[in-house]
Amino acid sequence: MRLKDKSLANELREKLTSFSHKPLLGIQSSEKLNCLIGQLVDSVRRVKYVTTILRRDVTDAVADPNSIAFDPIKAAVWHITHGDVNEAFWLSFLSVHFGKHKDSEWNLAKAVYGALGSSRIWTWNKVSTDLEAFLLWLAENADQIKAQGSFGNHRKYESISPRRAHGTADTIAGYIRWVGDDADHRSLVQRAITEAGDNPRELFKYLYKSMSSVPRFGRIAKFDFLSLLGKLQLMPIEPDSTYMNEATGPLRGARLLFDDDLNSTSSPNALNAVLHQLEAHLGLPFGMQVLEDAICNWQKSPAHYHHFRG
Repeated sequence: MRLKDKSLANELREKLTSFSHKPLLGIQSSEKLNCLIGQLVDSVRRVKYVTTILRRDVTDAVADPNSIAFDPIKAAVWHITHGDVNEAFWLSFLSVHFGKHKDSEWNLAKAVYGALGSSRIWTWNKVSTDLEAFLLWLAENADQIKAQGSFGNHRKYESISPRRAHGTADTIAGYIRWVGDDADHRSLVQRAITEAGDNPRELFKYLYKSMSSVPRFGRIAKFDFLSLLGKLQLMPIEPDSTYMNEATGPLRGARLLFDDDLNSTSSPNALNAVLHQLEAHLGLPFGMQVLEDAICNWQKSPAHYHHFRG
């Protein structure tokens, strides 16, 4: 563990052991405490990764789908610095929809965005103004696209195939509808603020609910995407909740942390209330995302640390 990670780990240890709102029954043993601290440190680093690259100069190669350096998140940063907010949103969406696979990494997003290495790039402007052409290309090239790579772990049940109902075509079409008729993400942000106000957490909640209209873009996709937009400062938002009522991982993690029982009967609402208190006590940026990620991974192996890639 690096020196600054050790410092963070020590700080987390002190804060976890001094939390007084509710006993943390699941980390009474040193093994479980150390394991949770390790997962929290990893989660903090994942959050900081995005905020760190936002402050760095990135080369245009990261935004070129024909380059081996292509990375949709770094590409989003490049477009932010060059004033193309719509393209930054679009690349952020593609990064979450396709995900980063442990072996093929960003190859699936690269294959679609870069039109399989052709001179054409499926930019936001092209796809949003001529969705029919994009969907036709997607259907005609589905087999070639699938050969380039796989969906990331959080999206492993998704499909490129045009023969499967509610696949990538439906998700992208739904996303374009969600953005709005003017296809302008800045207008989307302003409409959301008009409806929900400018409190970052209330705005996150409003947008999270509104994204339910996007097919095959469920709890973890909405949570990851909106959190990414917040970290990239594309939207003034941060998670207001773990949304554990819609997923087993964070719910089991919270039950283990507070009750020392993966299958306890504590309700999601009750656990979320205590998690908010713990988040405030820990004082971490994007604290709800850190906790959601950490307890979800921790409950998979609570006494033996494993590094998860996200």
